[in-house]
Amino acid sequence: MRFRVLLFLSFFVQRTFSQDKFSISGYVKDSKNGESLIGATVYKLGSSVGASANEYGFFSLTLPKGEHTIAVSLIGYATYTFAVNLDKNITKNYELAEEGKQLDEIVVTGEAEDKNIKSTEMGTTKLDIKQISKIPAMFGEVDIVRAIQLLPGVTTVGEGASGFNVRGGNIDQNLILLDEAPVYNSSHLFGFFSVFNPDAVKDVKLIKGGIPSQYGGRVSSILDIRMKEGNSKKFAVNGGLGTVFSRLSIEGPIIKDKMSFIIAGRRSYIDALVKPFVKKTNPIKDAQFYFYDLTAKINYRINAKNTVFASSYFGRDVFGAVAFKFNWGNATATLRWNHIFNNKLFMNVSGFYSNYKYFLGFKLPQLNQKFEWTSNVINYSVKPDFTYFLNTKNTLRFGAQALLYDFLPYDAIGQFAEGSSVKFKSEKRYGVEYSAYIGNEHKIRPRLTFEYGLRVSLYNYIGKGTAYYYRDTIPNEPKPLDSTHHFSNGQPIKQYINPEPRFSMNYVINSESSIKASYNRMAQYLQLISNTAASTPLDVYTIASNNLKPLIADQGSVGYFRNFKDNTYETSVEVYYKYLQNQLDYVDNADLFINERVEGQLIQGLGRAYGAEFYVKKNKGKIKGWISYTLSKTERLVRGISNDNWFFSRYDRTHCLNTSLNYDISKRWNISTNFVFLSGTPASFPNSKIQIQNYNIPYNTDNIRNNYRITPYHRLDLGATYTFKKNETRRYKQTLVFSVYNAYNRRNAFSIYFQAKNGEPNQTEAVRFSVIGSIVPAITYNFNF
Repeated sequence: MRFRVLLFLSFFVQRTFSQDKFSISGYVKDSKNGESLIGATVYKLGSSVGASANEYGFFSLTLPKGEHTIAVSLIGYATYTFAVNLDKNITKNYELAEEGKQLDEIVVTGEAEDKNIKSTEMGTTKLDIKQISKIPAMFGEVDIVRAIQLLPGVTTVGEGASGFNVRGGNIDQNLILLDEAPVYNSSHLFGFFSVFNPDAVKDVKLIKGGIPSQYGGRVSSILDIRMKEGNSKKFAVNGGLGTVFSRLSIEGPIIKDKMSFIIAGRRSYIDALVKPFVKKTNPIKDAQFYFYDLTAKINYRINAKNTVFASSYFGRDVFGAVAFKFNWGNATATLRWNHIFNNKLFMNVSGFYSNYKYFLGFKLPQLNQKFEWTSNVINYSVKPDFTYFLNTKNTLRFGAQALLYDFLPYDAIGQFAEGSSVKFKSEKRYGVEYSAYIGNEHKIRPRLTFEYGLRVSLYNYIGKGTAYYYRDTIPNEPKPLDSTHHFSNGQPIKQYINPEPRFSMNYVINSESSIKASYNRMAQYLQLISNTAASTPLDVYTIASNNLKPLIADQGSVGYFRNFKDNTYETSVEVYYKYLQNQLDYVDNADLFINERVEGQLIQGLGRAYGAEFYVKKNKGKIKGWISYTLSKTERLVRGISNDNWFFSRYDRTHCLNTSLNYDISKRWNISTNFVFLSGTPASFPNSKIQIQNYNIPYNTDNIRNNYRITPYHRLDLGATYTFKKNETRRYKQTLVFSVYNAYNRRNAFSIYFQAKNGEPNQTEAVRFSVIGSIVPAITYNFNF
């Protein structure tokens, strides 16, 4: 019935507003492997009338009846032109061939050269895997998360910290999507590598501001990662042998041009390399320190109007020895159905499952004692999305989503020497988030475009479980328990409704420059509980409840964009202000671990982040890359903390300078470099001490949180790639990647702590802790055929 209504509305609108007009629609794909080309442009030659392919490669272009010359184009591909007598609707797929023999010198970004000028997108960056692969990385491995940390407004607390921070937000404020399924921890090996296998990734898009209405659930950014669909033309193998891990991917057609697959896996082997050099009596002989992941996808084109996709990811990190062990990992599965109702109406229905699970254990075999703890957060979701190409001036997007949160805070057991044990298991907590959205990209005039929309989210905190109710108390003190109430399965406990308006605009001054502005409100119903210096894989999540309100953020931004020398250089300046309500914090000395009344230890306050981002990028020539600089400030205001004054957030970095450049010396050699300079992060240090029986007890007399900063962070990385020459006996591509991470041996401080100096209890010294304190060279061999 619903589909019939949509079809009727589509037919009515077409007949009313599109008399004597017809549409050309279809998919744009790569002729070499059959991959859909996101952002390909289809336009009428000699005019400004055109359309872009959506995230599935589908486009629809409406033109008046008559003869037209149409062009299909994309950077890095030869433009395809054809003449058409448009006297009826036409549905046809188009394939673009890679452009010439200079492909290796072309960055295929999946968008027009001047898209940064003409589109309403701001605070948005799109990176291609070829571009990322030329960035020097730790241990010489291509890494998506480390690449985006070089962009303006994106930082990290330091080496060894999970995730990334965007415009002063915590890592849980980033919605990380892998084929539309959320990924809760984006890092392997404590932040040194991302969980995304580059051999299986097609498209990477980071959105920091002007977030469209189809996205919701996080307040700082969207990292939308799309997997490859698999080569539908022929079989292909990609892989690499590196210093830390090896990887292999296989893709190919099951039914040529109709059904294809890709499967990719990685496994690290640091533990295996170390063991032969360690004595049997050494405790680390039996240590485990590795990660693995597996990514797979299959798609089937049923007919011209229906395509189905199934994709999944499973990854795990394992770290430990005899006395202790912990592991964590993500698992996701996505099922999608693309359907074309007619030349103008496109639908995608997605269902996904996501599970983030982590474990911690300690064991003393000689005393028969042990402790084990586990926690997890699971999501189930169904999400229909529609794109309606109304006409050349309006593109409508609308849809809905139902999302279930299934959350286990802790399940622990402690075993004692005498054989007795004690169990600590919390009740599961459940929440359901319903949302609906509509948005329109409206080209009001050739130079003026608006994109506006509304998303409405409704969240229910539900049973089965016990709800705790607390009495108010003095600020910065745990709240005393007032009462409890048990709710049955599915029974509503607390409900929140949040309208989330979105708006962005673009005024094109001329062919080389434009001014943009945007505003968005975002609601987030899940937050991370952490009082450590940096987030770890074992930090616990919590959902909005009768005690914790959802996090709300309002962000506005204004920017000026300018390109030079035929789009060889693109530059931008963006100024933003973000205001947050119900930001999660904690009382001093909070007990956050295995505490069924943890909400009594949590408090909510305000936050604000503002700054300016400067960006210069070179797209063409032998030298390519970018330089970015961010000047920003991030603060919080929480009743009872820091004398009720604004204080610096843990993620505040005043100055951030990032450079990433690469140079093609020849067809065989490419060299690259990164340089990073970041202001030190805030930290709470004592400014006085109390001495009792010759022992120093640190004390903060002004009661200000994050009253000092650790030393600035700076680092230089170097890289070089050699591409072997192909010949009659060696037709596959081979490359050697050489890299030097932290080239001038900088010992950047991750944190600073205090201890007794020279064992004297009445003397104190500050100690700098560095995760990486030396040069890290690496070499990786890559191949594909």
